[in-house]
Amino acid sequence: MLSKSFKNFDPTRVPSPCFVVDEVAVENNLKLLNKVQQESGAKVLSALKAFSMWSLAPLVKKYLSGTCASGLNEALLGHQEYGGEVHVFSAAYAEKDLKEILKIADHLLFNSFNQWYRFKGLVEETQKQRGGKPHVGLRINPQHSEGEVEIYDPCAPCSRLGIPYAEFEKAKAEKGENYLDGISGLHFHTLCEQGYEPLDRTLAAVEERFGDLIPTMDWINFGGGHHITKPDYNVQGLITRVKDFRAKYDVEVYLEPGEAVAIHTGVLVTEVLDIVHNQMDLAILDTSATCHMPDTLEMPYRPDVMNAGQPGELAHTYRFGGMTCLAGDVIDDYSFAEPLKVGDRIVFDDMSHYTMVKTTTFNGINLPSIAIWNSETDEVRVVKQFGYEDFKERLS
Repeated sequence: MLSKSFKNFDPTRVPSPCFVVDEVAVENNLKLLNKVQQESGAKVLSALKAFSMWSLAPLVKKYLSGTCASGLNEALLGHQEYGGEVHVFSAAYAEKDLKEILKIADHLLFNSFNQWYRFKGLVEETQKQRGGKPHVGLRINPQHSEGEVEIYDPCAPCSRLGIPYAEFEKAKAEKGENYLDGISGLHFHTLCEQGYEPLDRTLAAVEERFGDLIPTMDWINFGGGHHITKPDYNVQGLITRVKDFRAKYDVEVYLEPGEAVAIHTGVLVTEVLDIVHNQMDLAILDTSATCHMPDTLEMPYRPDVMNAGQPGELAHTYRFGGMTCLAGDVIDDYSFAEPLKVGDRIVFDDMSHYTMVKTTTFNGINLPSIAIWNSETDEVRVVKQFGYEDFKERLS
């Protein structure tokens, strides 16, 4: 089990379904990320797209330098609840959203020269009013893939994410030598749940393709996807590489880990509603792959379940399915030493990140409750429960 602190957690203490997050485990992750900040000189931001459990924002802001957002709503959440710096990147901005983002963003990242030139006047007007903020950067595409799953690879052929170097040359030819006036930083994001070595290779590619631009910048943002808090991550390698990079180019470095804040910190508690048989035993749970843990279908991956084995490994094998009408709302097959029965609690492991931020109410399925557990004091607090009004208010 990856979320080791949950070995002795009693799942009947919370309503079902329920995301339960151990605040002690989160703080341990944050302490390690802060160590990277302190020893490398980089600033570490919490990527809200992965983990936006703002009831833990006071804990996050105790250790990290701010948040990075994927648009207006996340930017507002970061500004209101987390404090620190607010960095915003979107593949494209709507003007009405950008006008609101400009009021609170510390760093604003554009994904194309088209959008930068279109909104440059608006940005400069804001900078005059806000003492030079927001600082503006461009997302680059180093065209160096490290991703194994295409939908999570920003450097896949024809990707819409990031500007290839050829587009910089084109902009320079069209606008002249001052084509980067107003740009103080570059941002790249090529990783997804990866270790230090893919970052090291990506940095080499960035330096090879964009090396002439880096010394002209004030800051470089290494993006997210860094599994810094995973037990086998080469933390010292990262610290050394960041220090060397900062010294070589005299730039400030930012890191935007999302999962690293929350990996191995939480579970999803669910309950068996029915057991049926169609060529094999099928357990229907009060959760849903498509509504509550969509990455199990999109990635796809098989989440671990507490006290369960691979199919056939233990005496009783079941296929877990959700409550929706989607035929493919299937999580995977698991075996147990004893037969399951209606009312049994099933605990899915490592469910803090990219779960509660991606839930839906398809079929009117209720969203899981959210609880905070302290593995040192054993205190449990249910901080959010959802009902019909939440479902209704999303529609009209």
